[in-house]
Amino acid sequence: MVSIKGVGGRRLMLGALSTVAIALLPAATAAAADKPAKPTIVLEHGAFADASSWNAVIEVLRADGYPVVAAANPLRGPANDAAALRSVLDHVSGPKILVGHSYGGSVITVAGADDPEVKALVYVAAFLPAPGETALELTNKYPGSTLPGALDPTPFTLPDGTGGTDLYIKPGKFHHQFAADVPAGTAALMAATQRPIAQSALEEKTEVAAWKDKPSWAVITTQDLNIPAEAQRYMAKRAHAHSIEARASHSVAVSRPKIVAGVIEKAAHAAR
Repeated sequence: MVSIKGVGGRRLMLGALSTVAIALLPAATAAAADKPAKPTIVLEHGAFADASSWNAVIEVLRADGYPVVAAANPLRGPANDAAALRSVLDHVSGPKILVGHSYGGSVITVAGADDPEVKALVYVAAFLPAPGETALELTNKYPGSTLPGALDPTPFTLPDGTGGTDLYIKPGKFHHQFAADVPAGTAALMAATQRPIAQSALEEKTEVAAWKDKPSWAVITTQDLNIPAEAQRYMAKRAHAHSIEARASHSVAVSRPKIVAGVIEKAAHAAR
C-alpha cells in the first residue's frame, strides 16, 4: 500500500511538473518572439574599390548572426549615389545600420537622412560631411593626403555627348597609397578590380547630414594616406561619433576586418 502510494505520489509530482512546463511554454515562446531581430547591416564601399572590399567583414558579421547587404556604389556623386542606395534600402525590411567606407561615408550621410529604419551610421576611414561641404574640401582641410600624386585621370564621354573625368589610382602606386598593410598579392587584385570615381563626385556639395540626428560610430585610420587622420578626427568629433583609432591604412576593412566588424556590432547592439 505504501509502495503504491509512493508511486502515485511520484506520478502526481511528475504530472504537476509537466503541467507547469506546458503552462510556461507559451510565455517562453512569446518572450522569444518579442526579442528584436538583429538589424541588417548595409555596407557602402568607397572610391577605388568595390563591394568585395567588405568580404572579410561580412564573414565576421554573418558568423555572429547579422544579415548583411553590400551595395554597389555608382561613384557618380553623393545625390545620385544616395538615390541608388535608397533603392537598396527600400528592399530591406526592418531596422538597418548603414556603414560607409571612404567616399561611401558621404553617400550614407545623405541616404540615411529622414529614414526611420536607419538606426545608426558607421563611418570607416570615411567622410562625415556637413551640408554644403565636399569630399575634396574635407580631404584638404588637414595636410597628409598623398592621393593627388597617385591618381590617373581618365576622360569619359556619355551617350548625350557630355563628359567628365574618372579617377583611378595608378596600379603601381595602389599598394602604397591605398592598402599599405595589405599583402602585396591582395593589393594587386584590389588594384585590378578598383572602380573609378567621377572627379565631380568629390566636388559635389552634400545636401543633408543624417549624423545630425542619428547616432554615429567611426573607425579612424592613423596610417591613412587618402583621408588624413586629423581630418577624420575633426569630422568624427563634430558628429559626436563614438570613435576608435586603428593603426591601419585606408583599407582597414581588408587589413583589420575584426576591428571594423566589432565597431559595427557595437552600433547595432546600441541601436536595438
